[in-house]
Amino acid sequence: MSISVVNRLFSGDLPRSRALGAALVLIFLGLALAPFLTAGARPLNTAATICIYIVLVASYDLLLGYSGIVSFAHTMFFGIGAYGIGLGLSSAGPTWSGALVGLVLALLLTIVLALIVGLFALRVRAIFYAMITLAVASSFAVLASQLSDFTGGEDGKTFSVPELLSPGFRLIENDIAGRAIDGKLVTYYIVFFGCLALFLFLLRLVNSPFGRVLQAIRENEFRAEALGYRTVLYRIWANVLAALVAALAGALMALWLRYVGPKTMLGFEVMTDILLIVVIGGMGTMYGAVIGATLFILAQNYLKTLMADSASALTGIPFLAEALHPDRWMLWLGVLFVLSIYFFPTGIVGKLRGNRAQH
Repeated sequence: MSISVVNRLFSGDLPRSRALGAALVLIFLGLALAPFLTAGARPLNTAATICIYIVLVASYDLLLGYSGIVSFAHTMFFGIGAYGIGLGLSSAGPTWSGALVGLVLALLLTIVLALIVGLFALRVRAIFYAMITLAVASSFAVLASQLSDFTGGEDGKTFSVPELLSPGFRLIENDIAGRAIDGKLVTYYIVFFGCLALFLFLLRLVNSPFGRVLQAIRENEFRAEALGYRTVLYRIWANVLAALVAALAGALMALWLRYVGPKTMLGFEVMTDILLIVVIGGMGTMYGAVIGATLFILAQNYLKTLMADSASALTGIPFLAEALHPDRWMLWLGVLFVLSIYFFPTGIVGKLRGNRAQH
């Protein structure tokens, strides 16, 4: 692949750091080959979650990092996409038409809600907008929990997927590199390539004239208005586009899990995870979503296991063994977050690109 093709593929926004470029290549290859590099359900589930969170966090960074919009309603749109797929497949059965109808209805609802929230809330000050989005998202989560006959309530809904995506389906009889070519593998690559396409779309968007106007609005809204840009309109469009990408990420998550529930899709914990990942990776850098999501999801899934192994190895040193008890994994995750903020105040990507600029 020539340099010009790579440059066009990444919309001219190359890593600009050897360390960052190497990390991105390593993450890409790891996710692309995950089914053949790992064994068992947990590593593959971790890889799929990383793919989805990269897109989810990147879509939120379009709001926070590129537009300066603080919204707490992002998980609502993520949940709408997930529930669209889940309810479509559970009501119409495991058919592609059921999934398509559910997804289309979810995207239409996403557009309507994003426009309403944008029209009524983006004209107020940032803190008031954040509070309005928090209230709307909380109301939607409560509604999803209360409509138990329709959404499954607190327990959520499990559903069947089309035969091509079911674990019992075999695309070919023989294994490849020791891996069965089954419905689970097909689902993983739908998630992987879907997330890759959405990420490249966001990367193109932020490097387009539209994205540059958003950055100008973030830096100085009054100056952007003086230049003739209708800033409210641009921010509303950013809100709608970010919401649509988040809904598509939610649809992929539901397709992968074959389950939808308010805690998994609409919980405020998901929103706090998104915020943490954006800060860790670096705001205003799409690549920050890749680095931040990978590190955060790996820590979330394996830090507890690593601590348990370390505590067992340090039984002769009671103080260290007790400090590394796996029940304290959230404490150490918080410590790692504080350290990352201290050493990388502009995020990991911002730090790496800053070091490159200094040289």
